[in-house]
Amino acid sequence: MSREPIGPPNALVSPRFATSATFARLPSTMEVEDPDIVVLGVPFDSGVSYRPGARFGPTSIRQGSKLLRPFNPALHTYPFSSVQVADDGDVGVNPFNIEEALLQVESQATCHVEKGRKLLTLGGDHTVALALLRTMSKKYGPVALVHFDAHLDTWDTYFGAPYTHGTPFRRAFEENLLIRNSCYHVGTRGPLYAESDLLEDKGFGFEVITSDEVANSGWRLCVDRIASGVGDSPLYVSIDIDVLDPAFAPGTGTPEAGGLSSRELLQMVRALGEVNIVGADIVEVAPAYDHAEITSIAAAHLGYELISLMSLNFKRQT
Repeated sequence: MSREPIGPPNALVSPRFATSATFARLPSTMEVEDPDIVVLGVPFDSGVSYRPGARFGPTSIRQGSKLLRPFNPALHTYPFSSVQVADDGDVGVNPFNIEEALLQVESQATCHVEKGRKLLTLGGDHTVALALLRTMSKKYGPVALVHFDAHLDTWDTYFGAPYTHGTPFRRAFEENLLIRNSCYHVGTRGPLYAESDLLEDKGFGFEVITSDEVANSGWRLCVDRIASGVGDSPLYVSIDIDVLDPAFAPGTGTPEAGGLSSRELLQMVRALGEVNIVGADIVEVAPAYDHAEITSIAAAHLGYELISLMSLNFKRQT
């Protein structure tokens, strides 16, 4: 028996500034029986190497999402009406033990993914992506990856620590969570520690599409290249908000000049509509460095586009 999805409250009846603190004012998982897409917050930033504060990211992204509306004209879909989307709140992560925190994230994410639900995770710092890729691998096997970020995040250690926000994708490669040669870094830029950073990254099977390449070749050609390489493999999308230029996302811990614009990134995400997105995260929003909710609003709109794509995937599969 089909069911009618429960969406956000009517903004003409309940004003946005007076209602739910969930993402896009959606119902919580306590209010719906069996959601298709789940939004999960991870307030964790113990893996950062520079400016802390991303533990407050999930709350700020939810705040920035209050103005989202039911119809997505760019993708011509009603994402909250075609499938059931719900907010599961935040994982109660241990802020003093990174490895335990990763296990806690993996445990709660697995509760949803093993039931066939799509997952959008709001970070938190990028360390948490490793736990989420472990979850996806248990369900789908190794996955393809599109990683939007100013940085590679395939370094080995910081101060001897193997689990930080700069190391998740190296650990993921070592744990065989990724499909080799179906993984892309997009929007990278800025100084590196050494040329060997790029050589090691290439050895892990990643392809780098720099922010300059996006500007010079155009976002459409870059996305076509990604879609061709990913094919019909299960795809995980990881968005570090610092992929955006600091003009569009000042509220982040490790900003780099010369990044993508909000428009470019939204267009690139929307253009992934034909691939099989099984999960995604948006991380590194640090509201203490934000102003006028610029970064939180950008992250919220990216979340909206990702949910829209996941809802379209559900419709195609049924």
